[in-house]
Amino acid sequence: MIETLNGFHETVNFRDRPMFRLYHNDEACDYPPHWHSNMEIIMPLKNCYTVELNGRRQELREGEIALIASCAIHNLHAPDSGERIIFQPDYSLISNLPELASYMTLISPVIYITKDKDSDIVPRLQELMLAIEREYGSMNPLSGASIYSMLIEMLVIIGRKYSANAESMDVSIGKQQEYAEKFAGVCSFISTNFAEDLTLEDVAEMSGFSKYHFARLFKQFTGKTFYRYVNMKRIENAEKLLTEPSASITEIAVKSGFSSPPAFVRMFKLIKGCTPTEFRKMHD
Repeated sequence: MIETLNGFHETVNFRDRPMFRLYHNDEACDYPPHWHSNMEIIMPLKNCYTVELNGRRQELREGEIALIASCAIHNLHAPDSGERIIFQPDYSLISNLPELASYMTLISPVIYITKDKDSDIVPRLQELMLAIEREYGSMNPLSGASIYSMLIEMLVIIGRKYSANAESMDVSIGKQQEYAEKFAGVCSFISTNFAEDLTLEDVAEMSGFSKYHFARLFKQFTGKTFYRYVNMKRIENAEKLLTEPSASITEIAVKSGFSSPPAFVRMFKLIKGCTPTEFRKMHD
């Protein structure tokens, strides 16, 4: 159910639940390409539901979950009959927690939790989604705080499985947790300082590793090279600034940590598949 759509931009109406929007959707209609500043969590209850993002479709079966990052353009395709929970929390709830926001970057722009590959976490996530729906419809005191706590638990469960691949890191079992926490701290540092001139050598030294050891462990932890991760954080910031019509491409490039507008445009197109100008037009 899209209530307010201007071009590609959906304005999420929170109504009587500040910071949250949830609806039990049974509409047999497709939703066109759109984006919003909130993250979106979808779980089919009856029949399947299909998410399309960057030209790729993913069919969700009953009880499977899609977590769509903020500002990601996506469409939704419904079967002739069915039901699903669509939950849209305000992203500021997450962005104010630097550690969690860093983990969420690793699974952007979308992650699919399926029964085939995620049987260890699907049951608990299903329980939490159903509990969030019940709490959302209740008049219980502190229901907003309860919903928030369950949302955080969901994101922690997903983040731990998909961001910190500590068990595959090239360290002893005893060091896995220590290194996972250390590299989570590194990601948080990058999230705060992405606009600075961050180099692999400097961050490795700050973390107490040699350059080559750090580079190997960082990629094992995040699934991305150091510079790829830094540039993803810069582009994530640029996406938000591009929704502000008064900001020029040059200003956005500088504020996002790029040395020049051409370097910004090249990296933006490499990561997003379109130029900053094309992205702005889609989000205007």
